[in-house]
Formats: sequence, C-alpha cells, structure tokens
Amino acid sequence: MPKAVKLMLVVGVIAAILYIVTSSMGTSKLSCEVCIDFKGQEACRTARGSTREEAIQTALDNACAQVVSGRTENIACGGTEPTSITCSE
Repeated sequence: MPKAVKLMLVVGVIAAILYIVTSSMGTSKLSCEVCIDFKGQEACRTARGSTREEAIQTALDNACAQVVSGRTENIACGGTEPTSITCSE
C-alpha cells in the first residue's frame, strides 16, 4: 500500500474518533438528580441527558433500580412520583 493511502487512512480514523468523542460530549447537557421513596426505601440518583425529560427518566430508572427487586416492582416504582427533582446545566 502506498504511503499516501496509509496516511489518508490514519487521518480518517483519527477524524472519526474525534467526531465520536466531541459529539457524545455535547449531547448530555442537562444533569438531573431524582429522589424516590418506594415502599419506605429512599434512593437518589443523578443522570445526564440531552433533554430534561431524558435526564429525569434515566435518573428515575437508576434510583428505582436501587430500591426494588424484580421487574414488577421496577415498573411500579417507575410510576411513582419522585420526592424531589433537581436539574442544572
């Protein structure tokens, strides 16, 4: 393979890696902490997302995972109103 082709491949791979890193850093602009009280157990978790709703849902899912056992409880916990939601950029 000629040196020019190898150089173009290396530059292409580096450009792709830089694109992936910079695009993934820019998508999670909001951070939300969600606290949940489910069946007497409390948990708070923080998550980042590109929208407020996405960050809240992810934090809620993570908090529920800490206080439930089983899929049925996880679904019930996900439908429970959080005790607090705090978001920031």
